[in-house]
Amino acid sequence: MDGKAGTDKELLLRAKDISIVFGGLRAVNEFNLKLYNGELVGLIGPNGAGKTTVFNMLSGIYKPTSGTITFVGRNGNLQVINGKPPSELNKIGIARTFQNIRLFSFLTAAENIKIALHQKRTVNPADVLLRTMKFRRDEKAMQEGAELLLSLFHLEDKKDELAKNLPYGEQRKLEICRALASGPKLLLLDEPAAGMNGQETEELMKMISFVREKFSLTVLLIEHDMKLVMGICERLMVLNYGRIIASGLPSEIQSNSEVIKAYLGSGYEQI
Repeated sequence: MDGKAGTDKELLLRAKDISIVFGGLRAVNEFNLKLYNGELVGLIGPNGAGKTTVFNMLSGIYKPTSGTITFVGRNGNLQVINGKPPSELNKIGIARTFQNIRLFSFLTAAENIKIALHQKRTVNPADVLLRTMKFRRDEKAMQEGAELLLSLFHLEDKKDELAKNLPYGEQRKLEICRALASGPKLLLLDEPAAGMNGQETEELMKMISFVREKFSLTVLLIEHDMKLVMGICERLMVLNYGRIIASGLPSEIQSNSEVIKAYLGSGYEQI
């Protein structure tokens, strides 16, 4: 099962029967997924279900043991992306965040974003060495691009702050901001609300919906906060022991007996 979207949307990514085995342990078994342009989809399930492993396969950190992943890149061409490194997938339009924040702690907020903007640079080594006019224009454009992204997340006044000195919630925002700097078509968010309080989670819900519309993105997220998941996701997929046990609308997932037993629990109250 991989869920369905409206026929008016174009397919962006397809994972067909992907599995991965670690030392005889099948962590993910015949996982299927279709993502369509502009969707906001949630992947949920208990700890250890294989959710982050799926993300690692989709983003090039792991190569599936079997199965195929295809993606429509920036050039509009459908291509098989199995085994391609994360840097190459980022260039064709896949960006992600991590469950554990992975910022450059001793660089400023603006510098973290400028690193992600690096692939858009037009200068050559000679321009950099000689500090040519072209280099100075490029540097200005990079700085302005970083500041624009920071302003969208209300972090403009933190541009010169070291990433390690930012409050936890702002570090989460900065990581999403950096992922957006590469201009992705698909954004993978791995537990973006982890460690956030209720107010921060509420702001995050609005932010994810905003960036999806602002940047015309497809978003796939892993999250345990059911208020966030049920509040913004258009459809959900539930993973347990490496297998999809349910997929559908949030309202369908909330009342699915197998999902309640495996993940939500008998005391779960519908949101």
